[in-house]
Amino acid sequence: MAKVIRYHEVGGPEVLRQEEIDVGQPGPGQVRLKQGAVALNFADTYFRSGLYPAPLPAGVGSEACGTITAVGDGVTDFKVGDRVTYTGALNTIGAYATERLISAAPLIRLPDKISFETAAAITMRGLTAAYLMRRIWDFKKGDTILLHAAAGGVGLLVSQWAKLEGLNVIGTVSSDAKAEVAKANGCVHTINYSHEDVAKRVRELTDGVGVNAVFDSVGKDTFEGSLNSLKVRGLMVCLGTASGSIAPFNPQILAGKGSLFLTRPASAHYIADPTERAELANELFAHVAEGRIKVDISKRYALEDAVQAHRDLEARKIVGSAIFTL
Repeated sequence: MAKVIRYHEVGGPEVLRQEEIDVGQPGPGQVRLKQGAVALNFADTYFRSGLYPAPLPAGVGSEACGTITAVGDGVTDFKVGDRVTYTGALNTIGAYATERLISAAPLIRLPDKISFETAAAITMRGLTAAYLMRRIWDFKKGDTILLHAAAGGVGLLVSQWAKLEGLNVIGTVSSDAKAEVAKANGCVHTINYSHEDVAKRVRELTDGVGVNAVFDSVGKDTFEGSLNSLKVRGLMVCLGTASGSIAPFNPQILAGKGSLFLTRPASAHYIADPTERAELANELFAHVAEGRIKVDISKRYALEDAVQAHRDLEARKIVGSAIFTL
């Protein structure tokens, strides 16, 4: 019997329950996966809370990795024994499990040099860093970016990759301890938003010019400051809404602040194509395997501790990446 985490009603972390199920055999286009590690992402709380609706009862999580133990009809790209990872698609929901059935479509082949724990910590975050660096803007060496939540799981990978590309990273953090972590992972400067005005400090650090791009995963609380930090014709990238959704606004604001560009990317639109997904994943895994990008797993939880894990997520107690070990 497989252990899974599900919720039967939306709400706080306490609605999560551990249950046992018989996984069964894979159907057409599916594989059965014995999972080696599971990712813990802030987006998981959006489903559990009801911000992202899902039919109930529902599983939790969309990212994990493991070994294929059975394949269904029509699966030709994978075989029993293959190590794989996955993330970022609606048909991957239910990752909080020791074993599961999953469509073969979103699976990514995992190199032997990348452990399951590392894969769980970086697949989504690393692919996000990959498309931010490789697909979303034509960055040039010497460009400057403002990176919110620089000590978070995505932030630590983005800052390291950006440094490899010759970019200058200004990272925002909530504490002096997180500032040290951010600097150790590629940030040239850090801003402690708990007592510093971010936009004002950015202007000071850039001689009044502003940054080429802002990567903002916070949302409502930082949106205006992010726009005010951009140079003329800079790019605002809304990556998430940890503080709440951004209020409706008049696009004329973008013109008034310097003919700014704005995008709200969804990872699914950057990794849906198997060829493009493989290209981004291969570059990511190569950086990690060769030590050019370091992976910090700051917290490991047992699957049965999912309630506490979600509490820690929402209390901002996690620096870097956190995973469930199985």
